[in-house]
Amino acid sequence: MSVQYTRFLSNLTAFMRASEIRELLKLIEKKKVISLAGGIPDPSLFPIDDLTKITQEIIINQGQTALQYAPTKGVTIFRETLVDFIRRMRGIRVPNPECIVVTAGSQQALDIIGRVFINPGDVVLVELPSYLAAINAFRVYNPLFVGIPMDENGLRTDILEEKLKILKNEGKNIKFLYTVPTAHNPTGLTMSIDRRKHLIELANKYDFLIVEDDVYGSLIFENVDVTPIKALDKNGRVIYVSSFSKILAPGLRLGYVVAEEPITDIFEKAKQSLDLHASTLSQFIAMEAIRRGVIEKNLPRIRSEYRKKRDIMLDALEENFPKGCSWSRPIGGMFIFIWLPEQIKTHELLSKAIERGVVYVPGRPFFVDSTGENTMRLSYSYPSEENIRKGVGILGSLIKEELK
Repeated sequence: MSVQYTRFLSNLTAFMRASEIRELLKLIEKKKVISLAGGIPDPSLFPIDDLTKITQEIIINQGQTALQYAPTKGVTIFRETLVDFIRRMRGIRVPNPECIVVTAGSQQALDIIGRVFINPGDVVLVELPSYLAAINAFRVYNPLFVGIPMDENGLRTDILEEKLKILKNEGKNIKFLYTVPTAHNPTGLTMSIDRRKHLIELANKYDFLIVEDDVYGSLIFENVDVTPIKALDKNGRVIYVSSFSKILAPGLRLGYVVAEEPITDIFEKAKQSLDLHASTLSQFIAMEAIRRGVIEKNLPRIRSEYRKKRDIMLDALEENFPKGCSWSRPIGGMFIFIWLPEQIKTHELLSKAIERGVVYVPGRPFFVDSTGENTMRLSYSYPSEENIRKGVGILGSLIKEELK
């Protein structure tokens, strides 16, 4: 007699969702298709020679420390290195290393934020659309999601202000707004400086926190001011999240969160029950990569390659997609977001696309209000230039057929 496991499950599992992107990656692993889906870095841009040398030297010379347990907040000398790195790279002045918690990628930081701040029914404000993995991380704690539209200048803070008035009048408990203000995932849009300032004003006025996800902040191709919201924050309202996955290597599984010390002390306690600490070896590797200038030396190459691929995808969209389609024009990052004629449901179209040898991410899961059925996200970071052209061409033909 088989065990019926469902009766043993906690109520929290009812709010868990499989990431549609991760499920797609499992699917395409078994098929020969062009992937325009996951935001995967181009592996040819990994500084493998530098990382090989660094890792070997660390294990030989510092192995007894680098292979040992570490403090939950992170290796102290690594966090000291991060204080300077964050200031140089993003203009954020971190008061001291205790304001940093090193995490297993930025995804763990999002989960910690959810478990520390969200009670069932609390309001979590997000962009429409928003990063799917953040939605899934927060959803487990059963918040009330409230979506705020975007335009070419990012989050509509004017609409946000109107929504805040309504929520306050209704007595709702607003905990935080989650945003990817620079090279947004999934849209590629970037929030203007004026709106970043307005957002901080609203957070102070209506008493909520801002969670700023800045993993693409160093992958900007144009001369645009992308000063982090955290760098504009004077009152400790902003919790800043970033990662080494896009600028060094995702396999290191290293991210970090910056906040006021009373908050990071609570994050430390939350993390202790998850994994004790992020990989000590990975922290030593990233520290040496920073000290030796590996990241800053390699970033121009990454930006140049992704800019070229972005331009190729934009050109291919112009050439292949029919009238009635529109798309974002990102200044950086890895993604272009597509709006198709409303009669096309991209979730239904996906199986036909896979049959023809190309995969994308349907847009609906990025929208907490269940809209976006006619949208899709395309990524240009991983596929070759040839496959970008070919994949977009296949999608264009398929969409034209659907419109007949």
